Amino acid sequence: MHWPRNWKAARVSESPLGESFAALSRFFVGERTVEDTLLRIAELATEAVKPADFVGLTLIVERRQRTAVFTDPASPEIDQAQYDTGEGPCLDAFDTGRVVVVDNTLADGPYPDFRKAAAAHGILSTLSLPLEAADARVGAMNMYANIEQGFSSADQDTAKDFACHAAMVLTNTMAYWDAHSLNLRLQESMEFRAIIEQAKGILMARQHCSADEAFDLLVAASQRENIKVRAIAERIVERASSGAGHVVEQP
Repeated sequence: MHWPRNWKAARVSESPLGESFAALSRFFVGERTVEDTLLRIAELATEAVKPADFVGLTLIVERRQRTAVFTDPASPEIDQAQYDTGEGPCLDAFDTGRVVVVDNTLADGPYPDFRKAAAAHGILSTLSLPLEAADARVGAMNMYANIEQGFSSADQDTAKDFACHAAMVLTNTMAYWDAHSLNLRLQESMEFRAIIEQAKGILMARQHCSADEAFDLLVAASQRENIKVRAIAERIVERASSGAGHVVEQP
């Protein structure tokens, strides 16, 4: 993925954290989708906290906690152990608002299934932080290191500062796209009501969901793929009309 020049961190500070802050502070939420914003946050986190070999962000996806964005495909594979058992450092960071450190995944301790999954991928320590802004918890950040005790107290302080700043950017982005979604509802529903209603009906039958939930699926797909709601609706209706197999669970 190619980023505009103004996404690159300016050398306003000698520290990686200062450079990452500079990049975040210049980020205009309307220029990229939520997914792009999240990915950039995760990428900047690995620059700010040097021991982090890769980073994953846990968010609520379809009413469940999931690793929504990651800088390495091993992240969701490791985290699946958390979601399967309901126990893990990132889940605790998300639920309690506290920072959780696993110094050695090879040692006995809390989250045995998560530790086993992490060690199997060569990850020997992790750092999990809540993403909070305006007294609201919007997600959690998991950092993974391939060495034991990878995150010093100084690294943890840096990560906390970055997480606070990132949470504000994420909150602003989500607020922007919530408003944008409302606009999409009004505009698209008026101009392309018939095709959207058809797509909603298909999703309601397939997903056993309400009309509002079906439209939310359309909007989510629109944001994810950065195309108009009507295009998503047209694709669903075309697939159903052509009898080309089962309509996918998500548009």
